[in-house]
Amino acid sequence: MRIGERLKRLRMVNSLTQEELASRADVSKGFISQLENDATSPSIATLKDIVDVFGISMQEFFSDTADAENVVYGKDARVQSTADDAGVKVELLVPGAQNREMDPVLVTLKPGEEMAEQVYHEGEEFGYLLAGRIQLHLDDQIHKVKKDECFYFSSDRKHRVKNVGTAEAKILWVVTPPTFDY
Repeated sequence: MRIGERLKRLRMVNSLTQEELASRADVSKGFISQLENDATSPSIATLKDIVDVFGISMQEFFSDTADAENVVYGKDARVQSTADDAGVKVELLVPGAQNREMDPVLVTLKPGEEMAEQVYHEGEEFGYLLAGRIQLHLDDQIHKVKKDECFYFSSDRKHRVKNVGTAEAKILWVVTPPTFDY
């Protein structure tokens, strides 16, 4: 693994300049430049300080790049919601979404079931109804959504969905930043 290449990629993904990263990690801009060009090696303590800026662990930093760059996820990679309600199932489609900018999930609602009302939070939400019919409750408004329709809204509104059809409703739901509980 080339540490410099990995650090530069993380810095760019996090929209940081070398100067900003250096300031947050309490090192010099020149040192960051040398690291990114593999002209020097950091101590473990210094590398940990830099990696902490990105909000990842040393283990994540050194994990196999094949895992870090996985782009296709099968059914076996999904993480099931820990919710007790058998009528509502939420599946995390991409493992590790908490460390990403968006959280794609598959929500399945049995007929007549509804998700608990979500409180106000930062971000945006997008949903695409794969099957069924639902009602989307946004604050005091109710919107009907049919199969092959989608919805998009700012998360600073109270919101919930209810399956109003006679079959299961399946929603591909994407939230940014990640907020679903697992």
